[in-house]
Amino acid sequence: MKQSQKEYKRIVVKIGSSLFFPKWGEVDMGLLNSIVSQVAQLAASGKEVAIVASGAIALGMHELGYRERPKKLEILQSMSAIGQTKLMDTYRSCFSDKGLHCAQILLTREDLDDRQRYLNAKNTLLSLLSMRCVIPIINENDTISTDEIKFGDNDSLSALVATLINADLLIMLSDVDGLLDREKNVIRIVDEITAQIKGLAAPSEKKTSVGGMITKIQAARIAMDSGISCVIANGHREDIIPSIVREPQRNGTLFISKECLDAKESWLAFSAKPKGRIIVDDGAKLALVNKKSLLSVGVVSSEGAFNTGDIVSLKGKDGAEFARGKARISSKELEKVAGRRSEKEVIHRDDIVIL
Repeated sequence: MKQSQKEYKRIVVKIGSSLFFPKWGEVDMGLLNSIVSQVAQLAASGKEVAIVASGAIALGMHELGYRERPKKLEILQSMSAIGQTKLMDTYRSCFSDKGLHCAQILLTREDLDDRQRYLNAKNTLLSLLSMRCVIPIINENDTISTDEIKFGDNDSLSALVATLINADLLIMLSDVDGLLDREKNVIRIVDEITAQIKGLAAPSEKKTSVGGMITKIQAARIAMDSGISCVIANGHREDIIPSIVREPQRNGTLFISKECLDAKESWLAFSAKPKGRIIVDDGAKLALVNKKSLLSVGVVSSEGAFNTGDIVSLKGKDGAEFARGKARISSKELEKVAGRRSEKEVIHRDDIVIL
């Protein structure tokens, strides 16, 4: 388990909109300035810090007097377009007072689905972090996102950004002290996300946000499987960010990183959204788990339309997903050869990750 401050060189901080909107009204500037000061402190000590910032839609809602989160996508996108400028202006003003610059990065799921765009985003972020005086502020590009290309919540986005830049630590700040047990005590360390852990989560009832502890646990799982430690903590606590970096197991809930997937495996497993599903027989499943390629003879059936190069989900006959991979043939081609011997590989072993 990582415990030394020196080991946390690159850090992603996700800041929930519920922190800055405790009641209906303006942004809690006192809290925002405090968090900016903490990030600036880390940057001054040589840490590389990126922020995943919620709040654009909430700010847009406030600007136009909306009391409830709109349900129509086009209205949500409009709120984001209005609020995003104010969000960045607010961060830029706060960080400027600390002698730091901000860089805005807006992402959609499509940007991470495509391998080349994924690498472009990675290179841009790493370049910004290398400048030392720049704090990247990352958000979902809500103004153009549709259901098909949305991350859905910034908790998931923060975990995907952490894997994108090979971060050492993901900090998710909210208005709760961490994951609570049935007696409302903070669970300090989680080394495996079990059904019992998932059962402790509850969806958010905030009118300006989405998600809740459920999405945070899902994000923590992505981080853990990618070799990144993750902490869920209360952003209202004094100097919470430096405290987490010093002693993550004492501040909030620490999700301990597991054996690390490599960069390509993380992209296959989490960043790219599967375009279809391939159901395989028991023999093929065993072969895949043992790092063999998927051949057409082991395919039982397929679902959805996908093309060569698309990411697909791999399931056993029980319907449970156990792997993902990049298809070497389209769904139409697969229909013709499924269950038969063919010279074509359906998925090469180098393009498969076991979940």
